[in-house]
Amino acid sequence: MSIARSAPSRRSHAAAILSLSLFGAFGCARRPAVETGPTLPLRRVVVYRNGVGYFERQGRVEGDAVNFRVSQSEVGDFLATLAVMEQGGSSVRSAAFPMPEEQAADAPPAPERRRNVRLALDGREHDLVVGYTVETPIWRPTYRLVFQGAQPQVQAWGIVQNLSGEDWSNVNLSLVSGSPVSFRSELATPVIPVRPTVTDRGAVIDAVPQSDTTLAQEEQRQIVAPVAAPTPATGTPAAEMDDAGGSGYGRGGGVATRSRAPRRPSATAAPAAPMAGGYYRQPVPSMQAPPPPPSSTPRNLAALAALAVQGGATRYDLPQTVTIPDRSATMVMLVARDVPGEQMYLFAPDPGVGDSGAHPFHVARFENRTGGTLERGPIAIFEHNAFLGQGMMESLPDGATTTVPFSLERGVAVESSQTSAVEGSRLVRMVRETLTIERYSVTRTTYRARNGLDHSVRLLYRHALDGAQLFEPPTGTETSNGNALVPTAIDSHGRSEVVVTARRPFTVNADLSNDQAADALTAYLRDGHPPDAIAATLRSALDLRRQIAELTQQRDNQVTRRDDLQRNAEETRGNLLAIQRNPAAADLRAQLTARLARTATEIDQTIRRIVELDTQVGERRVRLVEAIRGVELDVNAPTTPANTPAR
Repeated sequence: MSIARSAPSRRSHAAAILSLSLFGAFGCARRPAVETGPTLPLRRVVVYRNGVGYFERQGRVEGDAVNFRVSQSEVGDFLATLAVMEQGGSSVRSAAFPMPEEQAADAPPAPERRRNVRLALDGREHDLVVGYTVETPIWRPTYRLVFQGAQPQVQAWGIVQNLSGEDWSNVNLSLVSGSPVSFRSELATPVIPVRPTVTDRGAVIDAVPQSDTTLAQEEQRQIVAPVAAPTPATGTPAAEMDDAGGSGYGRGGGVATRSRAPRRPSATAAPAAPMAGGYYRQPVPSMQAPPPPPSSTPRNLAALAALAVQGGATRYDLPQTVTIPDRSATMVMLVARDVPGEQMYLFAPDPGVGDSGAHPFHVARFENRTGGTLERGPIAIFEHNAFLGQGMMESLPDGATTTVPFSLERGVAVESSQTSAVEGSRLVRMVRETLTIERYSVTRTTYRARNGLDHSVRLLYRHALDGAQLFEPPTGTETSNGNALVPTAIDSHGRSEVVVTARRPFTVNADLSNDQAADALTAYLRDGHPPDAIAATLRSALDLRRQIAELTQQRDNQVTRRDDLQRNAEETRGNLLAIQRNPAAADLRAQLTARLARTATEIDQTIRRIVELDTQVGERRVRLVEAIRGVELDVNAPTTPANTPAR
C-alpha cells in the first residue's frame, strides 16, 4: 500500500474525488423533495453537519409563474427558507400553495403526497435564483496524517452522500463545518388558536369604595400641554389572500410572508481567495430571513454574498463543479497541508484498553495550521508507505494541537504511586479573634518509566486534575480539558521519574491558639504589607499569643511536677504505715517523715505557682481579646493605593 504526499498543485485545488454508488444500500429510488422544470437547474449545493442542505437553482424563466412540486413533509421547511433573488428587475408577486386535505381519523395512511407551490411573476422575462433548505445527510470528515519528510502532512477529506432523489450535475459544492440553528417548520399547516370566551354578566357594587385625598403640591400646578395623538400612517392595505392561500415574499397582489432563507454567496459575487490545499475559510451562512425587497430595485446578490462571511465557521468551497448521481457518495479532498508534528508516547490509562495502565500509547501529535477548524472524525496514520494505526480526532480549532493515540507500545513500562497531605496556611479573613485561613489538600503523584526500546523516546503523562491546580509543574507541562500533559524524555534502555504536585484549596476557621492560624498571620505580616496600624496590632497580638503559649507551657510543667510530688507523698505515707510498729526502724521512720514534710512543702509551692500562672494567662488573654477587638481584615479585598485619595 502506498500513501503519497499530495503535490502542491493538488493541495491548492483539492480536486481529488472518489465516487461510491449507494444503490444497494438505500433501496428503491425516491423522488426529489423539490421538483421544478428544466428552466431552473440545480447550480449550488451547500451541505451542513446538522442534517440540512442548502440548494440553489438558477436560470432564465419566461412566463408569469414557476411551479415547484414539493413533498408534503418538506413543504414547511421549503416555505420557511425559500429565498428568491432576481437579476433582471422583475419581481415575484406571491408563492401560492393548496391547503392539505383533512382525513378521517380512522382512514388508512395515504402515500406521500406532493404539494404544488406556484411562484407568480409580474413580467415576461426573469433571471431567477431560488434557494431553499431540505433535509440532507450530513457530510463526514475523515483524515490522513502522513509522516514522510521534515514535517507530517495532514489531509482532510469530506464524504458527501446524495439521497436527494435527483442527480447533482455540475454543481458548485460547499461543505460547512459547524451546525447553524435549524428546525422543522409547519408553515403550510393551518393554525387557528383557541381564544378565551368572555361573557358579560353585569356588575354589582356591594360596598362603597373609600376615597383618598391628596393635598396640592407646588410641582403639580404646572400646566402640561396635551400630547397630540400620532397621525395614522397611510399606505396601501395588503391584498386579501385568495382561496389557495399565499406565502413567500415579494411585491404584488399576494400576502407577503417572510421566509427564513440561508444567506449564501452569489454566483456572480467575487469568490474568496483560496488558501493552500483548496481550502476556503468562510463563515456559516446565517439562516435568518432577509428583509422584504424594496419596490424600486431588485435584490442585490453581491450583498447576500457579503452577509455570508459573518457566520464564523469554516466553509470549504470546491473550486470546480462536481457531479454526484442520485443514491451515490463522493469523497473529496479538502485540505492537504504540511503541519508541525511528531510521533511520541502518551501514558493515559483507559479501562477499555487492556495493559494501558502499565504501558503508554503510541500517539501522533500535530498542530492545526490549515486555517480553519477540523471537525471530529477518524484519522489514519501512515509513515514511509506503511499503515501505523487509526485514531479518533476531536474537533480541532485552527492553531490548536491534538494528540491522537493509534497503538499501544509495550516496550515502555510505566508505574505510578500517590501520596496525600494537608499543607500551607494563608490568611484570608480576620474578624476579631476568628481567623479564616486557606489550606491545601496536596496530592503528589510519582511516575516512573522504563524504556526497553533501542532508541530514546518522548513520553507524555496525562494527569487528571479533578478540579485541582498544578503546583510548580515540570517544564513544558500543558493543561487542557481538566487534564495536564506532563512531558519527559527517556534515553534508550533508561529510566525516568517525574513528580506531579496538584493542590486543591479549602478554608477553615480558627483562633489564634491554633498553630496554623498563627503561621498564616506571621506570613501575612511578612508578605502581605499591611498598613502600619494593623501591622502593629497584629504583632502585639502575636507577642501576647507567644507569652500565653509560654506561660501555658510553664503551667503544664508545674502541673506535671505537682502530680509527681503527690505520687511521691502517697508512696512515702505508705512506707511509713508499713513500719510504724517496728521498733528497729525508728531511724527509717524519721527519714521518711522528713521527706514527707519536704514533699508537702514543695506541693504547696507548686500549687501557688500554678495559681500565679493561671492569673498571668488570664490577664494576657484579656489583653489579647482587647487588642484585636477592632480588627476586621479581608486580605482579598481590593486596597486603595497610597497615592490615590479614597472616595
